[in-house]
Formats: sequence, C-alpha cells, structure tokens
Amino acid sequence: MRREVTRVITPGTVIEEGMLNARRNNYLAAVVIANDHWGLAFADISTGEFSTTQSTGIENLAHELQRLQPAEVLLPTTAPDLGRLLRSSDDPSQIPAGLPTHLCYTFRPQSAFVQTEARSRLLTRFRLRSLEGVGCERLPLAVRSAGGLLEYLENTSERRYEGDEGVKIPLQALSTYSLTEFLTLDSTSRRNLEITQTQRDGAFHGSLLWALDRTITPMGSRALRRWLLQPLLDKTGIQARQQSIAELVDDPGLRESLQKQLRQIYDLERLAGRAGSGTASPRDLVALADSLERLPELAAIARSAQSPYLQAVQTVPPVMPELADMLRRHLVEKPPLSLTDGGLIRSGVSPELDDRREQVEEDQRWISNLEVDERAKSGISTLKVGYTKAFGYYISVSRNKANQVPDDYIRKQTLTNEERYITPDLKECENRLLTAKDELGRLEYEIFVDLRRQVGEEADAIRKVARQVAAIDVLCGFAEVAIYQGYSCPEIVDDRVLTITEGRHPVVEQSLPAGFFVANSTDLGGVKTPDLVILTGPNASGKSCYLRQIGLIQLMAQVGSFIPAKKAKLGICDRIFTRVGAVDDLATGQSTFMVEMNETANILNHATDRSLVLLDEIGRGTATFDGLSIAWSVAEYLAAEIRSRTIFATHYHELNELASLQPNIANFQVTVKEMPDQIVFLHKVQPGGADKSYGIEAGRLAGLPPSVIARAKQVMSQIEKHSKIAVGLRGKGGRSSVKPKADASDPQSQLDLF
Repeated sequence: MRREVTRVITPGTVIEEGMLNARRNNYLAAVVIANDHWGLAFADISTGEFSTTQSTGIENLAHELQRLQPAEVLLPTTAPDLGRLLRSSDDPSQIPAGLPTHLCYTFRPQSAFVQTEARSRLLTRFRLRSLEGVGCERLPLAVRSAGGLLEYLENTSERRYEGDEGVKIPLQALSTYSLTEFLTLDSTSRRNLEITQTQRDGAFHGSLLWALDRTITPMGSRALRRWLLQPLLDKTGIQARQQSIAELVDDPGLRESLQKQLRQIYDLERLAGRAGSGTASPRDLVALADSLERLPELAAIARSAQSPYLQAVQTVPPVMPELADMLRRHLVEKPPLSLTDGGLIRSGVSPELDDRREQVEEDQRWISNLEVDERAKSGISTLKVGYTKAFGYYISVSRNKANQVPDDYIRKQTLTNEERYITPDLKECENRLLTAKDELGRLEYEIFVDLRRQVGEEADAIRKVARQVAAIDVLCGFAEVAIYQGYSCPEIVDDRVLTITEGRHPVVEQSLPAGFFVANSTDLGGVKTPDLVILTGPNASGKSCYLRQIGLIQLMAQVGSFIPAKKAKLGICDRIFTRVGAVDDLATGQSTFMVEMNETANILNHATDRSLVLLDEIGRGTATFDGLSIAWSVAEYLAAEIRSRTIFATHYHELNELASLQPNIANFQVTVKEMPDQIVFLHKVQPGGADKSYGIEAGRLAGLPPSVIARAKQVMSQIEKHSKIAVGLRGKGGRSSVKPKADASDPQSQLDLF
C-alpha cells in the first residue's frame, strides 16, 4: 500500500462532515498588520466562501475577528524558529496587541505574505490579468493576507506527492468588502445584545439567533447567522427581503410548499465542496443528486411569486438536472459506505465493468454448485466447500474419509478432524475471481473518481444555487416567526427617526407565557421628539430589557426581518452601541469601572448622529459624586455634541434635571405600583422621571435576611436626611443650579454640581 502524507488537517482546513458544525461556518483567516493599517482575508473551504478587506484601527480588526470567530488565524512572523510549516501558539505574548487571545493562531513565514508573490498567486489561481475586477488592486494589505491564505492551503489541503497533480480546493472567486457596507456591531454590542449566544453562559438557547432560527437546511442556518452579524445599510436590499417575507406571510400555502421541498435538500454548499476537493463519498454524491432533483420542483412552486428573492429561484441552470441525471445513471441508489467496497456503479455504465461482473457471477455460480458435484463424484456425503481469507477456497473432507478422495485432489491443510484440499479447476477459478474482483474495484474507482471530478467542476454553479436556496430558507423562517409571534413590517426611511409602537423583546417574549410580555413604545430622533431619553425606574423593573429590545428591533429591521412591534418607522443606523452590565477584564488588569470607561470612550469617539446608543448605569462603578458627574457629562455630550439617538438608563435621578437644560432630552420612567408592604413592577415605560429605585425592595425579593433589610432602611433614612446632592442640584426655588454647558474657551465653564 502507498504510504505518504497527502493532506495536513488543521482547525481551519477541516472539510469532513463529522468534524464540522453544520449550522455555522468554519473560517480560516489570515491577517497582515502594518502600523495602524491591516488586511484580513478569510475562507470557509467547506463552502468555498473567500473574502478580503482592508481598514485601519486594530480595534476594528479585533471586532471583525470576533464576528467571524475563525477556527484558525494565520499570522506572518519573521522569527526563524516559527518559520516551519505549522506552528500554533496559545502564548498571548506572541499575538499582536489588541487581537483576541482566545483564537487559535498559526504563525507562518513572512515570505508567504510578500506583496508580489501574493498578487501573483491570486492572479494564477483565479486566472485573472488584474485584481481590479475583484476590488482589491489598490488594497495591498488585503492582497497580502489573501495570498498568504492561499499559500497555506496549497501547503496543507492541496498537497500531493509522487507526480500526482492533486485537487484544488474549489474556492469561489475572491470578493472584497468594506466595513462600511454593513451596520457596525462591535464585540461589546454583540455580547450585550446576545445575538448568537447568551451573555451569562454563552448558550445558544436564549439568544436572538435561537428566537429567529426556523431554518430547515444547514446552509440556511449558516446564512441566518451571517445576516444577523452583518445587518444591511442599503435601503433597497432591506426592502427586497421585506417584500419576500410579506409575500410568504400573505401566502401560507406557498411558504409551506417551499419548506416541504427544503426538507429534502441536503447541504449543497458542503457537498459541492467535498466533490471539488476530491473527498466526497459515494453517499455524498447520491445526496447531491437527491438535492439537485428537488430544484426544478422548488422553481415550479415559486413560479408565480413576485418578490425578488423568490424570483431568483424560478430558473434552474440546465447543468443542475443534467448533473442529477448523470449521478443517477452511474451510482446505485444505496451505495456502500466505503469507496473500496465495490458495488457503487450501476450496470450498463461500462461494457468492460459489465463483462467483469458477468465473469465473477459465472465463477461464483460454479463454486456454489461445486459441493453438490464433488459429493456425487467422490461419493463422500459429508464433503463441504469452504472459504477463509487466509487460505482461500478449499474442499473439506473428514479424516476418516480421506482415503476416498479423488486422485486430482491436492492436500492444502491438515486439521485435527479434517483434511482440506484444492483441485486445479478450483484453484484456477479462485485466481480468476481474485483478479476479476481487483479489476472490478479498479474500474469502479476510476469511474467514480471521474464522476466526482465532473461534479467538482460545477462546484461554483452549485454553490450559487445553494446561496439562493439558503436565502429562501431564511426568509421562510422569518415569515413563520412573523406569523406565529405577531410581527409587523417596519417602514424604513432615510431620516433619523426611530419610532416603535408597542415594541417587544423578541427573546424574552418567547420565554414567557403568551400575552405576559408588556409592550412599550419608543420615539426618538424626530423633529418633535428627543434625541436622548433619561430612563429611570426601580431595579428589576425592566430597564435593561427595554434597552436591549430597542437595539434588537433596529437590528432585525436592518437584517430585513419583520419586528416584534405593532408598527414602526425606522431610519437606518450606521452603528449600534450598547453599554449594559458590569464586566471586568482581570487578565489585562482592568477593573469593572475601567472596562466601563473604555467602552464608554469607544462610544463617544465613534458614534454619529446616525448611531443608536443604549447605555445602562454609566458611572455606577465608582464613588457617587464621581459617577454622577461622569454620567451627567456623558449624557450631555451625546445629546449636544453627537446628537445620536440614545436611551440612557440610570439610577441617578438627578440626571432628570438635564431635560430642563437641553431641549432634545426627555425623561421617561418604568412605573411601579406601591403597596403597603411591597411594590408591584408594571414594566411600563411612561413620560416622567422616577425619584426612587427601590433597591432595598429588590434585595428583599432576592432573599436578603430580614435584619439586613431593616437595617438598610434605617441607614437609607439617615442618608436621605443629610444628603446634599438633591439640594445642590435643585438650588433655591426648585430650579436647577447646574449651568448649561458653556463654550469650551470660557475658563469659567466648570460645572458647579454640588
């Protein structure tokens, strides 16, 4: 047997079905950094996706890597001891500052990322004269990262030896994208909004993806994940998805018929990838044939549809049914699991194969009749014909009958109770069978490999159809959620308005019994509505839930989905920022408050008037006066300087004074009903500012000992008597003593808060 290394398997180059998560991509990424500029390329070799980009700011690179969650990241290094073929490291000191340390990094020689070699490799691979057509001719770092990634594939997954030409991984043509094409979600916002996993334990259950995923195919599920992590900025693209969902909502029969066909379609993207890489099994090709045969039926169902995405599947490329027919004519309906077991190819495909099979069948019939013939010939009624892998065919005769065997019997083996013989005719038949079976295996293998090669040549065409089918799967799922959860189609407009009528949290609503969730409205960014809302109210009353639901509704709208609200009018956001909850980063020496300040600084430095900012409890991680001062200043800056659409949830009730100083700030509160011995959370957001947080009541509900609760009330009473904060803010006559923000050049512009 040939023994040689034909392929090196690494986390980012796995294509075997059993080693991949069917519902998410398995990305291999490559990164090139030059000062504050960087290039990033990533590919999923199981689906053929191959993209590259170039931008600035290491924090933006970190956000992209967090979004992609690649299984492996390639980094160039000049260190001689790291210049070997593969070298993975978990040592954070070798990873460039600012990049996520939890990913798997593989260090590669710097030579693989040289500009001239990378460009030449890309041109050769995709048979291009220029990279202008793929959009990265003037993006040198993007070219270097993509070329380095290709070099890695050539030295791992595409390696072949002893003159074998090898098989190229069937990657789609390189595409170049820009970070500005999609709504930007940094890693903090993705974590806080719990888009693909929960913040508490990283679980799928309880995430937005869990709430919306009604997809049927693996490729549809992967597409949904990509859509949620890259919401659109293009109004036309959003409306195209909305139109398709509306048609599927209005015609339940159409949706159900499409989903019925989708249940019979396998993972076309990865099946095509395995065929193109030469690793597809016979059962893979049969599954591919089953799926391709469903495409004309899917097209027939969608024939009368009017929306863009449904129209895209109305025409099936002729090569699809041709491939399915070819596979059906060549492969048996239920092939064996192993490629070497034989029995793969139908009769009538190859005359030579049919001749060999006929000869084998004739010899097997002769052997099956041999026992009867030899008993009659020898007169030995106990004679048997047997077979072992070690000794082949034999004629078995008991020891006491050995003197009756015919003269042409040749002793082959002596056992305790029997003698085993062979005859010249049996030996000749056995040799013919062995030779014929070897020939059968070789012929079937050659036919299958040629069949697989022909399918692999059409991998790009299959994947193009697969993307269309995946989109239909996602949109059918959106329509199903919209029907059963009572979602509506938001109106997408070009201005900054954010108006939501009776909005609901898509995840929390599904986690509660029907009808239990309390809907709330939101109105920001309009001519007569505020840009910033100061939201006050008790602990555990639903402020954080309200913040997240606004962010998720905006995100879902820009994905193209219907939303959990009675109606909505939404302007397109360029970014969604969230700062919710307390998180520390002890590994880098950052306290909870320092993490809070870093995240707040990121928001203030990058938000625009088109951004949506959702802040919860800014300033609570430090002393009361310091925290209140920071919260006041941050809210004022967002409203006056940036004018972003902002919800600012806080327990600093003193911030309600801002509404009297800044015309685009309004106060809202989450209401409660006070009872003699308890409070009832109403979870309703209404105009006005709260003056209590009921934190002690929340402690009682959490189970603090009664003596602790009683003592807390005593201390609270004393603090309220002697606190100067409220007096300092209100001043004489009940008017705020905080001056409006003065010009920055005024040396007397210091705030006299207290």
